[in-house]
Amino acid sequence: MNRVRAAASQLAGLVPYDPKYLPAEALLSANENPRDVDDEVRELIAAAIARVPFNRYPDPLANDLRDLIAEANGLDRSCVLVGNGGDELLFNLALAWGGPGRTCLNFPPTFSVYAANARLTNTAVVDIARRDDFSIDEEAAFARLAEGDIDYVIVASPNNPTGLRAPADFLERLLDATDALVMVDEAYFEFSRQTVRPLLATHENLVILRTFSKAFSLAGVRLGYILANPGVIAEFQKVRQPYSVDAVSQAIGEVVYRHRARFEPGIREIIEERARVMEALRATAGVRPFPSDSNWILLRMDDAGAAWDYLYAGGVLVRDFSATPLLENCLRVTIGTPVQNDLFISLLRAFVAERGERRARAARA
Repeated sequence: MNRVRAAASQLAGLVPYDPKYLPAEALLSANENPRDVDDEVRELIAAAIARVPFNRYPDPLANDLRDLIAEANGLDRSCVLVGNGGDELLFNLALAWGGPGRTCLNFPPTFSVYAANARLTNTAVVDIARRDDFSIDEEAAFARLAEGDIDYVIVASPNNPTGLRAPADFLERLLDATDALVMVDEAYFEFSRQTVRPLLATHENLVILRTFSKAFSLAGVRLGYILANPGVIAEFQKVRQPYSVDAVSQAIGEVVYRHRARFEPGIREIIEERARVMEALRATAGVRPFPSDSNWILLRMDDAGAAWDYLYAGGVLVRDFSATPLLENCLRVTIGTPVQNDLFISLLRAFVAERGERRARAARA
């Protein structure tokens, strides 16, 4: 038969997630760590991979890596689950706590995958838009939770793409206000130096998402993990794919996590460079950078789409949100190396200067 029946109805009109990767001299669009794993750690990784039996299935729960993460966080193995990047664990959240007749609370603008996963699982989404400064409308959030029908909530801290972490007192009050599962996405917490980890002891409804992709330079390996109470972890285990984390990734993750202190100087440099780039952007006419607790800065400016083109023509790839609802005229720039950051700043200032000259000429004409 030369035809196929339609896919599931929830896919109609859904646009696949597109990270918009393009080749560039300075890749400042995906919030990656600008530095790769160093040579010494690579040698240790190579030795660990050499010991992996490729003909055998991996440990389905990555228990050796779970043990390392648990020990570092003062937890038992039963409080940790490893996934194929944070993305798998986000989807597992929607599978386990979402579905027909269930509802997710979301705070846009935020990571678009949250709402996409809800849609894929036929979960209703209640959006509470952030304020103009991208802070959460806390009163609206608590009023909606009081209706009692929210099954899970996702709060990114720091929030991608806007940059700020959620206030600690808000997160604690949120956990106190509902029995909904509250996921705090801490994918970038190493750059904010803030975590809600202590609240696990007093809040059964808390789950924390973290990743190896950013601070630990393993975006290409696909490793993430959650911290939660054992009962929550057990529910996630019911929906996860068997063997979702391959043996090679587990071996890499174990080596990197054991040597995570080696990444600390790079993390500190990113935080220092963030402050330097922020100062430069604040001194650039017509550019409004938003405060950031992460490894990127969101900025708003006139002609942001044209600025993206200009930057890319000069070898710098940033993320263009200029046509995204609630993020109009915004660009997001990842903090790169000092050289990459200098190139970005110089090109952006050149664009602003050229735009000003064109407008001046037009006004004189």
